[in-house]
Amino acid sequence: MKTELVNPNIKNFIKSFRDVGYTFEIAVADILDNSISANATEINIYIVPSPKLFFCMLDNGKGMSEKELVEAMRLATKNPEEEREKKDLGRFGLGLKTASFSQCKKLTVLSKKDGIVSIRQWDLDYISSTNQWLLITPNLSDFKDTPLVDELNSLESGTLVIWEEIDRYKEESFSTNIEKLRKHLSLVFHRFLEGSDSFTKLKISINNSLLKPFDPFNTNNDATFRKSSEKIKIYDSMIEVTPYILPHHSKVSRQEWEEYSTSDGYIKSQGFYLYRTNRLLIHGTWWGLHKAIDAHKLVRIKIDISNKQDSYWGIDIKKSTANPMPEIKKDLKRIILEVTKEGLKPFVKRDRKINDKTTTRFWTTIPNNEEFRFGLNKEHPIYQKLLTSLSEDGISLLNIYLKGLEAYLPLSAIQSQLQQNPHKVKQEQALSDEDIEKLVVKLQSSGLSQEYIDSLLKTEIFKNKKGLLEDE
Repeated sequence: MKTELVNPNIKNFIKSFRDVGYTFEIAVADILDNSISANATEINIYIVPSPKLFFCMLDNGKGMSEKELVEAMRLATKNPEEEREKKDLGRFGLGLKTASFSQCKKLTVLSKKDGIVSIRQWDLDYISSTNQWLLITPNLSDFKDTPLVDELNSLESGTLVIWEEIDRYKEESFSTNIEKLRKHLSLVFHRFLEGSDSFTKLKISINNSLLKPFDPFNTNNDATFRKSSEKIKIYDSMIEVTPYILPHHSKVSRQEWEEYSTSDGYIKSQGFYLYRTNRLLIHGTWWGLHKAIDAHKLVRIKIDISNKQDSYWGIDIKKSTANPMPEIKKDLKRIILEVTKEGLKPFVKRDRKINDKTTTRFWTTIPNNEEFRFGLNKEHPIYQKLLTSLSEDGISLLNIYLKGLEAYLPLSAIQSQLQQNPHKVKQEQALSDEDIEKLVVKLQSSGLSQEYIDSLLKTEIFKNKKGLLEDE
């Protein structure tokens, strides 16, 4: 067999290698995974925008010897098929490099172990010019004034990752990007920040400001409905699925409602939340098994898997997309059908109020074969009283006006505002207490029978306000 060695053009390869699709916050999260795998309990991220954008991240993990550091800087240092330790959040041994190169052209790592600080550096411009993967060993003294180096030296062990020549940073305001990073890390690592499931509580700070965990299931609110967890066996592994239904907006404050909508909004945040070893990988997806609709916007389903199951889920190198096996999807589809029925209840209960026979409402639903429409209740006692004071022409004109009101009810605008700003919709303010008092005076001046008073007390206006009609 005839063969020949054909090396890739490294310069062109690097350009492709950098375009994996990382965003800034996803890249930082990927670097942070290494710190957690190294048993770090504190991680300090430092970012400054000028004179040149500079990023570094220090952890107090177990650190690396010089030999271990060189191996860590190697591309594809791990075999993805090998069994990993429980806390190992990596798989391919590419995360540190691909995440860093997606954002910067110069990656430097300092690591301390057994009192010795080792240093190595990848410089993509240097690699391109030499057309070789030559790993640089810089002088430690050149980094003595670099942020967080003194902190590394004071630690018993730890690792400092430095990004320079950052050229993939989106042109947004610095504060906006920092806030986006804070929110992303607070969500992705919320279970580590909480210290849940026997993991040591992790502290993460950005520019000396500690992150607070963001639990997307709002489990601290008593109005959150948590269904029982279900364990599903896939080959030799177990998957744990726990559905949650978040509180209806009427059960929480405006601030809390907006907070748990996330930056994507409730509709885009519904669906599955996939965790591998407590780390959130993918969130807000149905994997094509269900449509994201407003009626199910409060449904969020937590899935816990171990780091042995990556191949079953088709998790990509960025840990941001997945495609579960058909065998898994079958069970997930069943769970979706069960949970979405529960997810409708907060809305169905409120829909039923319009046809509640114990209250006489202004609006009702009018069936029309298999369809229906919303209509004004012509049996309402105030409407009936109004008819007695109008001429036939007046009644005809009023009814035409009311039909127009029904026909052109702005359903789309109402639905849109209730989805986006439910706490801003203050429809009840259209009728003031003063308006009600004036209505009482008008009605009483015309004489009220006890039967009519009883009918008024069943209306939305006067229910639980019996005293208003009896004071005069």
